[in-house]
Amino acid sequence: MAVAWLEDVRSTDLGTVGGKAASLGELTEAGLPVPPGFVVTAGTYRTFIEEAGIDEELFSAVDVDSEDSEALEAAHERAHELIVETEVPEDVRAEIVEAYRSMGDGETFVAVRSSATAEDLPDASFAGQQETFLNVTEDDLVDRVQECWASLFSQRAIYYRNQKGFPHDEVDIAVVVQTMVDAEKSGVMFTSHPSTGDPRIIIEAAWGLGEAVVSGAVSPDNYVVDRTTGEVETMTVATKKLMHVKDDETGETVEREVPEDKRDQQVLTQAEIDRLIELGKKVEDHYGEPQDVEWAVAGGEVYMLQSRPITTIDDGATEAEDDVDESDDGDDHLLSGLGASPGIASGAVRIVTKLDHLDQVSEGDVIVTEMTMPDMVPAMKRAAAIVTDEGGMTSHAAIVSRELGVPAVVGCGGATRTLEDGQIVTVDGEMGTVREGAVATDEPAVEPGTDDDDAPVGSRPKPITATEVKVNVSIPDAAERAAKTGADGVGLLRIEHLVLSLGKTPERYIADEGSEAYVKELMSGVRTVAEAFYPRPVRVRTLDAPTDEFRQLEGGEDEPDEHNPMLGYRGIRRSLDRPEVFEHELEAFKRLYEQGYENLEIMFPLVTDGSDVAAAREHMEAVGIDPQKRDWGVMIETPASAMGVEDIVDEGVDFVSFGTNDLTQYVLAVDRNNEHVSDRFDELHPAVLDIMGDTIDACRAAGVDTSICGQAGSHPKMVDFLVRKGITSISANIDAVADVFEEVDRVESRLILDSVR
Repeated sequence: MAVAWLEDVRSTDLGTVGGKAASLGELTEAGLPVPPGFVVTAGTYRTFIEEAGIDEELFSAVDVDSEDSEALEAAHERAHELIVETEVPEDVRAEIVEAYRSMGDGETFVAVRSSATAEDLPDASFAGQQETFLNVTEDDLVDRVQECWASLFSQRAIYYRNQKGFPHDEVDIAVVVQTMVDAEKSGVMFTSHPSTGDPRIIIEAAWGLGEAVVSGAVSPDNYVVDRTTGEVETMTVATKKLMHVKDDETGETVEREVPEDKRDQQVLTQAEIDRLIELGKKVEDHYGEPQDVEWAVAGGEVYMLQSRPITTIDDGATEAEDDVDESDDGDDHLLSGLGASPGIASGAVRIVTKLDHLDQVSEGDVIVTEMTMPDMVPAMKRAAAIVTDEGGMTSHAAIVSRELGVPAVVGCGGATRTLEDGQIVTVDGEMGTVREGAVATDEPAVEPGTDDDDAPVGSRPKPITATEVKVNVSIPDAAERAAKTGADGVGLLRIEHLVLSLGKTPERYIADEGSEAYVKELMSGVRTVAEAFYPRPVRVRTLDAPTDEFRQLEGGEDEPDEHNPMLGYRGIRRSLDRPEVFEHELEAFKRLYEQGYENLEIMFPLVTDGSDVAAAREHMEAVGIDPQKRDWGVMIETPASAMGVEDIVDEGVDFVSFGTNDLTQYVLAVDRNNEHVSDRFDELHPAVLDIMGDTIDACRAAGVDTSICGQAGSHPKMVDFLVRKGITSISANIDAVADVFEEVDRVESRLILDSVR
């Protein structure tokens, strides 16, 4: 079958229908208001390119240096030509048209939206890279489907997959066809703050179809809502000059000027805000994590058009590269807008009005443009900051700016007219301001290579604390930013992100590419982080991905189909059951030690008792790692491991580290992925704290270090508890390191004062 209906699609069908369609199927099943429709499956695309014989030439065409702008453009053009100029088989065309006709009277307007199989993943946002077409009818439907297929090879998509390590020939694309919502107003909503994760719903709204908001073509109204009270904390009513609407005569989507009486009018009523809050909570509860939602209002009804996980909270905000003088008398203030991506940076303005201007953007420049475009990503990576005339903080390009860690201020109104090429400015992506001149510093510049190279990023000096403060790193690309926080090391580097980025299960990758290639892939990723932090310690956790994540990869059909993967075949139990793959991981560590990366530490996840630890140690010894010479330890994530920590310590570990996400769910019997019990998930529950406290006491008595690397380590109340109990180190998310340093300093100071009073 070339098509599948949304009502039959679930998240487990990601490889068949792509991220967008899988999400829409989930929302439909959850009873949320989703326009009906169907999906042209990813298998249909794959069969099309293979049976037409264009697959090899297609993948060869996009095998280019993605940092070369000209090569990238040529690759995109050739790929597009190959796909759109190849005839779609008649049986596929007929099935698509038949599905369309069954949706109405044969004249229904539909939205045609790309849905790639590597899209909206937990650790990366591929948002905005593929095409969407609105107000499509039967005559153009199949052509638009082909255009969506071709958009899998847009310049930005090619570049981004290269950066994330997704092989082009292993990513497919499905296409969603939905009844068109003739929106009177539309926009986007973050169910939690996209940078900090604070419990605030952020809504952006504009007149007409939502394409104007997500593309950044218009500066939308902005509403920040307290999730607990439902109160609108702040509201910014923008001047909305343009809107996208359906032309009544042609049926095509056109750009029109907003009528004068609506330009400065508030878009949403209080009732509509309340309804969006209600739906936003339901969406987040369903998925169990913060969501980025596209919505529309038509005929008084609110519709959910798309939902994807927010991928930027953990990577969080970056701060200034030097200590900033925050005093501002206003004389140097040039522009204000919305802070779309946190951080403070200075550089020379580079006005970009055409895509061919991007080659003029040098390392450290500030890109100033009317709106951020998807094809600007390679230049954005070189830029110190981004400033735009139009757009909102929830536009797709702004999301990518946050992921890249590039400060951005959007919706400034006249940045391209106010600023001049070559002008030196400072961009504050937190406050949403652009100031004249470079960042002011209190300290003289430091020559590269001195000890001060590792000074923390930001305006606050790093406190000297007895309790170490480390940082969690999800992907090697974040290593440099993480190192600039001034953290005392890495408390958690997740090796599964390196493995999942290969696009194949470890077994399939080794079968296809060989064990040597697998070992080298792991070495490359871990080495990047080890180099960025050397000589500070980097604690690397061996593989701990549940089977539902592996099932989405090539070779995933051989994985167990588990009812609750969180309680299943993962962590050390999987590693010990598949010793050959496990020892390839350990081989990567051995070679890195031999290359001089003495700062690496090995950590084994989800151990149950001392026998698990003893078995893991034997595998270390089997590949030539001496446990007496290298620092190694385990995660305490189960009640059994906490209660039996004395036996674990007896096996010779140097440290134990709490994984509070798993420990909490196992102590409280709360599946952290189950929306029906998510309100019961509480890392600060007395039972969880008691188990952690007893474990710390036992380890201190045995002279073994203790740490925490779970999400709760960033919570002030958890920090207070752990420091008072005498934990050795706390590892926090990148954006929380500075705050945790300050909280640790405060608690330690109070303990000293209490001891002398």
